[in-house]
This record gives sequence, structure tokens and C-alpha cells, in this order.
Amino acid sequence: MPDPSDKTKQWNLSVESVRRGFCIPKVAYKEAVSNRAGVHSDKPLVRKLMNAGDEFEAMTLVNKSKRVCTGGTVKCVIEYVFDGSRFRCLVTDPELESQGLIYGSFTLILAGVSCPRVGNPRLNPPTPSEPFAEAARDFVELRLLQRELEVTLHGCDKSGVCLVGTVHHPRGNISAEILKNGLGRISDWTVRMMSPGEVPPLRIAENAAKRATLGVFESYKPPVLTGASEFMGTVIEVTSGDTLMILPNGETYDAESKLKKISLASLRAPRAGNERTGKPDEPFSAECKERLRAMTIGKSVKVNVNYEREIPMGPNQTEKRQFGTISTKQKADIGEVLISEGLATTQRHRDDDEKSARYDELVAAESVATAAKKGVHSTSEYKKKTVNDLTDPKKAKTYAGTLQRAGNTKAIVDYVFNGSRFKLFIPSENCYVAFALSNVRCPQPSPSAGAASRGKAKPAEPFGDASKCHSRLNVLQRQVEIVCTGVTQGGVMTGDLYVGQGAQRRDYCIELVASGLATVDQRKIDYGEAPKVLIDSQTAAQENKLGIWSIAQVKKDEPAAAKVFDKADSKIAEIQISEIRSGNHFFFRVNGDESAKVIDDSMKIFTDTNGTNAAPCEVKIGKVVAALFDDGASNSWYRAKVLEKTDKGKVRLLFIDHGNEAVVSPASHLRPLDMSLGTDQIPAVAKEGKLVFSKVRPIEEDDGIDAARMFQGMAWGKDLKARLHGEAEGQVLVTLYEADTDSPSINEKLVSEGLARIGKRYEVYDIVNRMGNSDSLGKLAKDLEAAQNSARKSRKGMWVYGEIPEEDED
Repeated sequence: MPDPSDKTKQWNLSVESVRRGFCIPKVAYKEAVSNRAGVHSDKPLVRKLMNAGDEFEAMTLVNKSKRVCTGGTVKCVIEYVFDGSRFRCLVTDPELESQGLIYGSFTLILAGVSCPRVGNPRLNPPTPSEPFAEAARDFVELRLLQRELEVTLHGCDKSGVCLVGTVHHPRGNISAEILKNGLGRISDWTVRMMSPGEVPPLRIAENAAKRATLGVFESYKPPVLTGASEFMGTVIEVTSGDTLMILPNGETYDAESKLKKISLASLRAPRAGNERTGKPDEPFSAECKERLRAMTIGKSVKVNVNYEREIPMGPNQTEKRQFGTISTKQKADIGEVLISEGLATTQRHRDDDEKSARYDELVAAESVATAAKKGVHSTSEYKKKTVNDLTDPKKAKTYAGTLQRAGNTKAIVDYVFNGSRFKLFIPSENCYVAFALSNVRCPQPSPSAGAASRGKAKPAEPFGDASKCHSRLNVLQRQVEIVCTGVTQGGVMTGDLYVGQGAQRRDYCIELVASGLATVDQRKIDYGEAPKVLIDSQTAAQENKLGIWSIAQVKKDEPAAAKVFDKADSKIAEIQISEIRSGNHFFFRVNGDESAKVIDDSMKIFTDTNGTNAAPCEVKIGKVVAALFDDGASNSWYRAKVLEKTDKGKVRLLFIDHGNEAVVSPASHLRPLDMSLGTDQIPAVAKEGKLVFSKVRPIEEDDGIDAARMFQGMAWGKDLKARLHGEAEGQVLVTLYEADTDSPSINEKLVSEGLARIGKRYEVYDIVNRMGNSDSLGKLAKDLEAAQNSARKSRKGMWVYGEIPEEDED
């Protein structure tokens, strides 16, 4: 046969076999021995096999192959094929002999590919092979079995025993060929170990098999989308670090249903916590959401929808969510930016899941961020940034002065409650505040689902939703500029808000009013405090019948039916206060009233006659009975009306001749009243009164109890002058004076100290117009208005934090 070293010469195979020590003829044998060839060598070839995980660590082979072997590849013989993507390999690379790894045996998982598993007939019961498993194994055996090939090792599996690597065949990439023929799928976890440049051919091969429905993709169908696969729109809101609300181009934002909720495909952002369940935020969740907000909010974006998923939203409830790639003019892929900065990670998909069209780029970006130890990949301890929450009324009132002195302050609108009320984040102060526009009022929008479920929903007003949508579209999550002028009792900061920068900067109050989506506060107009530009804008909107002004107006809080007043000539009487309920609500007795003397004497006789022992009587709500009361000197019987029965068998009474209430036991404190002492014979002596035009805080609040104490100090135990104007809803409307009627009234003194305020204009006018003599009421209304303006400017009492918004008035 031809000589392999010189084809012009012939080669005697038998002679050469003997000479090389492979055969033992007598002459050749002696020659082989003398030459110490083959088995006659001083160090005959003996293979010492080693198994990965037993005699050597698998990662040791990976590291040594990268440092020692030429080109970072190690020569191996494929000794056995388990299935299309798992082989038994034997190291034959002489470069690893010095490292003691020659003839190392290990299981190799083919990088980037996952083939169907071959069944095991030896098990009991036998496990069947998955579809196309035998075909995949035959395909690989034909091309790799018993061949010495170069292998690039990337790493190990979780067990640390099996190695992951790429097999380099002289005729091409075996992984791509497997995928091209539909004999396997791309393996997400192994493809991450490969270099980014090696992955595109695999994606191309798999996509080709999917289009041709070959092998494991024989039943493959492209994802069905409920909407367009590509659209342009404007980002309205960033709800989390990977989800946005987008308004498609051409749509009018007049309802939340017009928005599309899009999540970034193949990306997982750190999850925000839940305060109600006590679940904390994951590290970098706030930073991820803020970065996404800065890149997208209010900007035009292009969305390529890759797939849809059913997302669990609660018990037996799901939401179909679209996942896609979002790009802006500056950023080709928003998700890639988040991942490259270490603020998010790529989603670990199952092999048969749909993925982002730019999945490999996302994986490559994550590899770079991981190597640089950025964000979530950092080994340093995460320190969460603590933000002060000033939406709590006490904290807000304490901090209000700082914000008012700060002047123009930059803020970010975190949430929109309605068109004129927001939750703001102020970076310079590192705090959240509730903020309301000080000069305007927007109609009430539709209640949220949470408020409706809790039964706390307020009915929607016309154009309430339109006003809220306008604010969400123009200011939500945008950077704005605010000027704080006050704070309400509820802890809501009030002031002006400006949107835009430079030449585009505009007063948002004017924008709302001019669009007919808000009205100027009528009180500010009446007091002359409303800016002229706002009034002019509202006048223009009214003339053009825009928004709110396109329909008939109904005054908020105006009673549906007028209150019934008993007309009476205003008269002066001398009275004494017998009971104080609040800073403007009391009971009184008219001095010189004969009924008072008669009933007092009669009840003393009743006590002397019957003693202090109770007697059975009918206890019915509204019935007048005799009730025992300790006036400090002794127990005596007094007339009382039953107001209600309590759960513990007791009753609540109103002592009709004095005005005080008590809760007593019927068995020990009640007895029937003589018919001659009934209210049809002797009317109730104590009359229920109210300081006319005056409103005070509830007695449970600090300002409310201060008002009651001031009223008590001026009126209790004294003979007072009272101007009785008439009755409204069973209460006598009264103006009280400590001395003569020409001196400042108690009504005015309470208002001047900021412990009471005058009612709304239409309420004042209503009372003035319905009373029999309105001259004294008209003068009182002017005096109270002047006193209130003085208290407001001096920041006294309830005005200490500035203006009182409409929601705090009632």
C-alpha cells in the first residue's frame, strides 16, 4: 500500500506492524524489543480514567481548559450519546496531561440546546422516550460518536458534576443543525453561559424550524395577539419598574379603558412591597421605577408586542397582559437600559415560552452588569432610602412653615386624586405631601374600585373624570414647580402649581379653569382674593360654554329643599345659659319667665311628695317622664324626655327644663310624671339655641374644645343680652352680648379669635332673607366677615395653617 509519509513509495503493512511493536514475528519481535517500541517501552501506555465529581472537580477542568489549552478548547472523544444534547466525553488533550486531567471522563450538556429525553427501558415501569428523542440521538450519533473533537467548556450545572460546553465539528455547528431540523429547542439557562456572538445562529435556526413546523415544532403556532403587534403612543403612567400605561396615538384620553397596560418583555424588575400585608420592597424597586419614569413619562414611544400572558390578579381572577419591547427616540430598548444599569434582570423562561425578540441582547446586557456588579448584582448591602411621609396631618402641619418659606419648589406628581388634588414627592426635602390647588375646585371623579368596595365612594360629578384624566395626562409623574401658601386641618398643603419649563412654563390653575374643568373658589371671589387672571379665564370659559359650563350649574352643598324658618320679629331678651354643647350650640332660660318659676316649684313639691324612690313607668322614645338627678345638693326629680334606649338596658334622657343629658337606669331613676306637669300644660323651659351665622369645629378637635371653653368663659353663670332672630330646625338663632347690644357680640369675638367662622355666602343670604327683620342680621354678617378676615390674616385658631379647603368645611 502507499507509504503515508511518501506516496511515491510502497509500504509493507505487515513489516511495519511488526516493526512498530503491534505484531510479534520472530525477527520483528526481536527488533521491537531492541527498539523498546510499544508494549516493550520502559513506560508502556496505560490510561488512568477519572470521573468528574469523584477524582476531580468539574469546574477545575473548565478553568484549566481556558488557561492551558490552545484557543480555550479541549480535545475530547465523544464516547456515548445519552440523548441529542447530553454526551459522555473523555479528555484526550495532551496539553492537560501536565495538569493531571488527561483521560478525565465527564458528562457534557450541549450549550444552547435542549433535546427530548430518551426513555429508560430498565426502569420499572419503563419510561418512554419523548417525541423525536430517538431521532435527535441518532442525528448526533451519526456525526459525533467516537470522534475526537474540540470542545469549549462554559461552566457547570447546579450539581457541579455535569459540564456545559459547545462542540466544534469540522463541518459546522452541531447545535445549530439540531435546531434547524427541529430536534431540539434553545435552552435558556445554558445559552446564558455562551458568548453573545454565538447565540444569533441558534435563534435563526430555531425560528426557521418553527416556521417550517419541523420536529418538536410540528404543532407550533405563532402567538395570537388581541391587538396590534406594533403601535405608537404616549406614556401616561409608570405603575412599576417594568409596567407602563400607554395612550395609543389617535385615541382621546377620556377614560381609563383607553390606556394599554404594557409590561417589558422578558424582563423582571424588583417588586414593590405591600404595607397592608407587611411585605417590604425588594432592593432597587424604587430606583428601577424612577429610572423607567425618567426615560418614558410623557414621551412618545414605539411598542412591539411580543406575546401575551394571563396574569393572576386575585382569587379566581386574571388579567390578560401584553409584553413587548418599548423604544424611544434616544433608547432603542428601554428594558436593555434597565438591565445594563443593574436595575432589573432578564426573565428566566421555560424552553417553550415566547420571549422578547431582543432576548439575547438583554442576556448580554445582564452579563455585563453582573460582571460590573451593578445594582441588584452588587455584593454590597443595599440601603433603602427613607422618605418622610408628610401626608399625616400632624406631620404636615409641623412641616408646613418650611415649605411655605421655601418659595418655588420642584416636585414630582406621584398620584392624582382628582383634577386639583395630588400626592407629590419633593426631592429637595425628601418627602411626600398631599397638595391641593388653592384657588380652584375640580368636580368629583368616579370612585376607585377600592373605595367602592369599602362603601366610602362619593358620587361622581359631571366632568369629574374629564378633569382627572386631564391632570393624569399633563402632570402625573411629571416634574412640576409648586409654591405652598398654606395647609388645611386635614394636612393638605395648598398653593399654586406650574407645569413645563422656560417658555412652556404655565400656571396649571389657569389651564384647568380656562378648559372648563375647574371653577374658581367662590369664597375667594367674594373676599376679593382670587387672582384676576383666574376670574377672566373662568368668564371666558363660561361665555364659550366649555366643560363644566356647558351644562346647568347646581351649587354644591346647597340643600335640595329650603330650610323652614319661623318668621319672628327680632327681639332682645335677657337670658342665662343652662347647658353648653359646643362653641355655638347651647340651651338657655329667659330671665323672668314665669314658666321657669312654676316648674321649679312644682318639681320640688313632686320630690317632697314622692321621695326619691323610682316607680315603674312606660319607657318610650319621645315620652316625658320624671327623672332623678343629683344637682350637687341632693337628689331631686326633674322633667326629662326619653331620647333613646341603649344596648345595656339604660336610657338616654334630655332634661327639658335645663338642656343637659344623662344616661340612667329606668329601674332606679325614673317614675311617671303627673299629668299636670306635662309639656302640654307647662312648656319646656330650656330653649335650644345656636349662635347665628357661626360654625365651629367638633368638640372632639382642639379648635372645637377651645371654642367651647372660650364660650363658657364669656357666657356661663352670667346674665346675657340676647337678640332672638327666630327658629330654624328647632333651634333659636341667637346673637349674644355680654353687655349691651352695641358692644361686640360673643359671635363676633369667637370669629375674631379664629375659633368660629362664618357660613357660606348662600347660607348667610338665605337666613337674612327669611328672617322677619333682617337689618340686625345684615350688620352682624358684615361684622363677622370683617372679624374672620382679621383672624385669617393673623393666622389665629383654625386659620393657623392657612386657608380651609372646601372638604374641611363641613
